[in-house]
Amino acid sequence: MDNQQAQNVALRERVKELTCLYSLAQLVEPSGISLAEILQGAAELLPPAWQYPELTAGRVFFDGQSYATANFKEGGQIQSASIVVNGKPRGRVDVAYLKDMPPAHEGPFLREERRLIDAIARQIALIIERRQAEEDRFRLQDQLRHADRLATIGQLAAGVAHELNEPLGNILGFAQLAQKHQGLPRSISQDLTKIVATCLHARQIITSLLLFSRQMPPQKARLHLNAVVEEAMGLLEPRCSQNGIVIVRHLSGDLPEIIADASQLRQVLVDLAVNAVHAMPDGGVLEVATQVSGDRVVLSVQDNGVGMSNEVLEKIFVPFFTTKDINEGTGLGLPVVHGIITSHGGTIRVQSAPGLGSRFDIEMPINADENAHGDRMDDSTR
Repeated sequence: MDNQQAQNVALRERVKELTCLYSLAQLVEPSGISLAEILQGAAELLPPAWQYPELTAGRVFFDGQSYATANFKEGGQIQSASIVVNGKPRGRVDVAYLKDMPPAHEGPFLREERRLIDAIARQIALIIERRQAEEDRFRLQDQLRHADRLATIGQLAAGVAHELNEPLGNILGFAQLAQKHQGLPRSISQDLTKIVATCLHARQIITSLLLFSRQMPPQKARLHLNAVVEEAMGLLEPRCSQNGIVIVRHLSGDLPEIIADASQLRQVLVDLAVNAVHAMPDGGVLEVATQVSGDRVVLSVQDNGVGMSNEVLEKIFVPFFTTKDINEGTGLGLPVVHGIITSHGGTIRVQSAPGLGSRFDIEMPINADENAHGDRMDDSTR
């Protein structure tokens, strides 16, 4: 009779184990369920699978977050198993008795319960691995779609720029010739000046389009980055002064030469500085710094302006995205900056938060190949 009773207990425990594992597998079936919901559900499945379900509490602890039954508390008799994801411990499964229970094979816990909690931890790890693999696949698909859009936009931009260049050059040339006529009425002279200024602005946009589409490869040579910074800041100081913005330089005195296109780096600085000016409508401080970090030169541009939200940060390198009003921005400045830096073998990082300003850190290789050119734009440096 004792043997039969023991077999009945073992069978009952086995049924509870299988029910728990089956229910855990069923948790992931509904589409749209979050990982947090799965882990909380797993914690709720633990007590019924143990020897004293009415006195049992469960918890899944993962990446610093706790998912537990309402009655869970620290201390006392606890059985645990590690959650190991891709070879790295990321958390654990805990089963706790709410009061001291008589000894069994592992403290108050049965040998079968040890096997069960280990199986649950492995199953949770597999669920997490599958979720992460799925997220990586979706992320890769998004990157591929984004790269395809960039390629299409680049081809379109190059075509439009080439088509506009010739008629725009004719308009600019004839307007400049007309300006040379003596005795022009004042109103006509003013109109011609506006035409010339507008043509020059449009030509700058076309140059940005060509740079973005890689139709203007960099003309690289050895140069001192500090000299490029001083030249660019000299151009921008009058505008900054008019807007109540102070430029502060922190330029390293022992900066080595780099191989780069001076005009393109100057455009990078101008684009970043103009963005900073727009971000400080009530004035502020624009800091420009250079330093050496290992085998790279670092250029930093920082403002104390309005800053950017995470939603805006995700899109700042997307062509034609802009937060400026109509006629105030083309949405090409930062994509062109990104393209220039990547074509030089460099990287760009951005830190920003609403009300805390923005900081752009650009790293350029010191010993880059003078003939190397970037052939594509991707998101790996953001």
